[in-house]
Amino acid sequence: MQKPQVGLVGLGTMGAALALNIAEKGFPIAVWNRTTSVTHDFHAGAGDLAARIVPTDTLQALVAAMAGPRSIILMVPAGQPVDDQLAALAPLLQPEDLVIDAGNANFHDTNRRAAAGLPFGFMGIGVSGGEEGARHGPAIMAGGLPIHWQRMRKVFQAIAARAEDGTPCADHMGEGGAGHFVKAVHNGIEYADMQMIAEVYGVMRDGLGMSAAEIAPVFARWNEGVLRSYLVEISAAVAGAADPVKGGPLLDMIVDAAGQKGTGRWTAIEAQNLGTPIPVIEAAVMARNVSSRRGERAAGEALYGPGPERVEVALDDLEQALIAGKILCYAQGFAMMTAAAGEFGWALDMPRVARVWRAGCIIRSAMLNDMAEALAEDPGRNLMLAPFFADHLRRTLPALRRVVAAGALHGLGLPALSAGLAWFDLMRTARGTANMIQGQRDFFGLHGFQRIDGLDQPHGPWAKG
Repeated sequence: MQKPQVGLVGLGTMGAALALNIAEKGFPIAVWNRTTSVTHDFHAGAGDLAARIVPTDTLQALVAAMAGPRSIILMVPAGQPVDDQLAALAPLLQPEDLVIDAGNANFHDTNRRAAAGLPFGFMGIGVSGGEEGARHGPAIMAGGLPIHWQRMRKVFQAIAARAEDGTPCADHMGEGGAGHFVKAVHNGIEYADMQMIAEVYGVMRDGLGMSAAEIAPVFARWNEGVLRSYLVEISAAVAGAADPVKGGPLLDMIVDAAGQKGTGRWTAIEAQNLGTPIPVIEAAVMARNVSSRRGERAAGEALYGPGPERVEVALDDLEQALIAGKILCYAQGFAMMTAAAGEFGWALDMPRVARVWRAGCIIRSAMLNDMAEALAEDPGRNLMLAPFFADHLRRTLPALRRVVAAGALHGLGLPALSAGLAWFDLMRTARGTANMIQGQRDFFGLHGFQRIDGLDQPHGPWAKG
């Protein structure tokens, strides 16, 4: 076997899966893990693919085992571990070599590293799809210089998932931290999508009194229509799973406190920095934070009485509400990426982003094909204004209103669905109520305001002198 030009550092769950994927697609790869036994156990368990994998015991040995120009993928935890690996590689690599951070990095860190004058090339890529995706086909959102993307394009597109039309779900998003930024927005949308599904599940469980076994086929049926997506598909599987310990639905035995790794929070924080509203994602992050407060929630129920009440809601309304919520959430996510492209000077191609998300990633959905087409027609237009999705919203919003109203009247918390509806109503109102806010700001701080008739009157009569 010729010396590999691709290397990988970090053989955790994702790193090991990605290394096997690369080897399976015909690319020799050298690997190194800080714990030597992990490297050798990985190689021993690689089966027929072991012939394309070169295990190494030190970082120096990894570099020596590779032919130049080298491309080394880092699959290590975000933050300081990435900086540590870059520092360790600096004296070992040549200017023509390339290091690729494929972890869940904060895009600000990626921007900083790209501008730091490293003695080798540097890329940051977002990889979505979990272990299964990394092993058999993830969605890859690459950031960095175009010349570095061209070098790695063959590898990344070979290992990526394929959309239904055969297109690989791997593409170049822009320079610097663009790839990691798109991945962060992806994860924010993922939070929101999961939260809205959970809210609809809650209406079925608490509002309609349905069992998990009754809920599972509802999600399965929805997955055959407009809502066809990975998350709806696995929701049916989760609801239908039996508890292997005690029998009965496993879902009923799972603690209702959701974990998070921080990427959804990063997205919400960055949206505030950009001044771009993404209330559905923010509501989803809030709901996860509230879910962890189990003791306080129990105290609240003891003080105020049981929350959710039975309610009459049609299952068709729940399906239509979820369709509307999904459209509104994605519209916010794409609007945020458009704002970021202007702020950071990235040439983010929105149709390209939508196409990359069509397969391999957690938010893969049949709806993304239509989103890619709508964005190609007018990349700068908010998706809620695109004719195709405007037609969808006209049909589904009445159901969303009924579901949100029923939740408010019967104690069913629906923060993400409610946030989507409130955002829509603000976005479709030509004259809102911020004129009152501007009057207040001028009254207490003389911040000034503009008149709708264009007359020059910067302050109200309350201004003294």
